[in-house]
Amino acid sequence: MGKKELRNLQLQILKSIDHIAFQQKCFQIEQLLFQSPEWKNSTTIAVTISKLPEINTWNIIKRGWEEGKTVVVPKCFPENRELVFYELLDFHQLEPSYFDLYEPAPDKSAVVHNDAIELMIVPGLAYTEKGYRLGFGGGYYDRLLSSYPGLTMSLAFVEQMVDTLPIESFDIPVGTILTEKGRIDCGS
Repeated sequence: MGKKELRNLQLQILKSIDHIAFQQKCFQIEQLLFQSPEWKNSTTIAVTISKLPEINTWNIIKRGWEEGKTVVVPKCFPENRELVFYELLDFHQLEPSYFDLYEPAPDKSAVVHNDAIELMIVPGLAYTEKGYRLGFGGGYYDRLLSSYPGLTMSLAFVEQMVDTLPIESFDIPVGTILTEKGRIDCGS
């Protein structure tokens, strides 16, 4: 099965999780994140703005603000397939972009250099226990992670954990995955 078919299959699996189970799973993963040493020891955290059926990151952003952390969110620049992170101080800094995503408005936000980010929460659709991930297809994170010096983590429902994925030479595994069932240290 190719990556496109795998993406479609994973999206269908995620969409099939009922609302109550989805909320409970998100809560359990959030609690694991907030208790993790990576979260506790990081002052600048990168996270995407989620949309269904992804794990809800809006609460994670709010918790970061409550704890006085610097929360940064990415904006995609498709012309060079680059992600640029901006500090998010207020949800009003967000604007709708392509694919029904919300991204920071550059005129309302300050750029934060990747070297200043201590923990990057990396999105994806499927993961292996070795930390390899099936992303959404743009290759943005693999480009970024190839030179990113900080900690990487993904948040996933157990339904997103798979035995194998097609892995390419440029794929960069994440260091840790948190699911509602616990922590997976990927050894990268």
